[in-house]
Amino acid sequence: IMQRRMRVLGTRDPEADTVLTRGAMEFVASLARRFEPARKALLERRSERQERLLTGELPTFPPETAHVRSGNWSVAPTPLDLWDRRVEITGPVDRKMMINGLNSGAKVFMADLEDSCSPTWTNLIQGQLNLMDTVRRTLRMEGPDGKEYVLGPETATLVVRPRGWHMTDHHVLFEGEPISASLLDFGLYFYHNAEELVNRGSGPYFYLPKLESHLEARLWNDVFVAAQEDLGLPRGTIRATVLIETLPAAFEMEEILFELKEHAAGLNAGRWDYIFSVIKKLGHRPDFILPDRGQVTMNVPFMAAYSDLLVKTCHKRGAHAIGGMSAFIPSRKDPRVNELALAKVQEDKLREALAGFDGTWVAHPDLVPVARAVFDRVLGPNPHQRTRLRTDLEVPPQALLSVAIPSGKITEAGLRLNLSVALQYLSAWLGGRGAVALHDLMEDVATAEICRAQIWQWLRHNVRLEDGRTVCSTLYRRLRDEEVAKLGDLPHLEAAVTLLDELVRSDRFVDFLTIPAYQVLGH
Repeated sequence: IMQRRMRVLGTRDPEADTVLTRGAMEFVASLARRFEPARKALLERRSERQERLLTGELPTFPPETAHVRSGNWSVAPTPLDLWDRRVEITGPVDRKMMINGLNSGAKVFMADLEDSCSPTWTNLIQGQLNLMDTVRRTLRMEGPDGKEYVLGPETATLVVRPRGWHMTDHHVLFEGEPISASLLDFGLYFYHNAEELVNRGSGPYFYLPKLESHLEARLWNDVFVAAQEDLGLPRGTIRATVLIETLPAAFEMEEILFELKEHAAGLNAGRWDYIFSVIKKLGHRPDFILPDRGQVTMNVPFMAAYSDLLVKTCHKRGAHAIGGMSAFIPSRKDPRVNELALAKVQEDKLREALAGFDGTWVAHPDLVPVARAVFDRVLGPNPHQRTRLRTDLEVPPQALLSVAIPSGKITEAGLRLNLSVALQYLSAWLGGRGAVALHDLMEDVATAEICRAQIWQWLRHNVRLEDGRTVCSTLYRRLRDEEVAKLGDLPHLEAAVTLLDELVRSDRFVDFLTIPAYQVLGH
């Protein structure tokens, strides 16, 4: 029966066979059979909500869930190895990056099967093998120079981010259709590692991306309950932290925690995707035009309101509030660049710590001590600051929607940067790399999404640059060609240009660049 339901189109070799065992595939098939219809229905609900936004509706706190927001409830107690999360480091499921991240001194390492992982079959199989080795503490590798990389005696707590509900995986068919990438990533990791993690004193911990409603959180909770029952693990063994990185989710933070409450560990301010989501959901409106990406900081009113609401919500419900990503990569060549950038990182982390966050994200091991020093100073001997309830704060719906930035400008330099980053990132992603160092920053899908979303928005509204010129298709083509010329013989650049052109010229905003990009990805 299982063979009729599940069909693997990806290459079968000894490594794939280690991951895709009969038991693992039956487990994933069982999840898909029970939950694929609900997943598809929720994606349809996303589309219906977007149609309402296109006809003038604005998001607000749902009146039908007011009882949840006013109720007296808390999430489940936090496991000991997630009690102190003051610095978390993230990275793709690449062996060397995982070892460096786990050994970095961070409290948590988020192993990413999502935005910093290009979903080639090789990456996905290798990633699951690397996760299995990490759990069993056998992860190691030898570099080209003969240097050996091994796990240290003390490593960060492992948390895994599967792909979002919107993604499918064409390498595995369930009943003739590409399977949910979420269920595949979660199911394989959970089946192979949950019991082992529990036996070692930890547990299966997850980051959940791209949620847009409490109903999508409820689906994850249903998946967790079923998975634990199937493997004979107690309910609540799983813990999940949800990334609040879509505009609709910002209006349902309490409801999301409520739906997951027996499994919830916290919320994270996924700020880059959040900016992208604001453009995606409301970018058709001229009153929601954002300036150059570099000017949309956490200090602008609508981002500060989102950040404050997240802290208040988490602490009200006994959950951790985790701050946003610092994507800076220290330069080995230019101390001046480092000095300026590290000052910005410290300022950003201090803002988060003083706002009440319990921890923060970095993308490079060298930033772990920088971020930790800031949080050590604010937290003192405490593992978190969940007792700071922020009852002084009121965040009305309009505060989350007030996107005007009085000093904001749209410049040729900003347009060029968006073009360059989008093209370089897409080229790398199509070649199988999902985390790419560009301009001293570690870029992933989220930043590429902002870049192409801004270009789409500026073209759609024929915005004026600071110098008075209009952003039109002629200017776009000229600047694009000039940026392409600067990139030389970049692999997959032609495909990246074609893809970017389609995305920014589309009448309807394309929801996720990864969906059309996946069609041309080297599988």
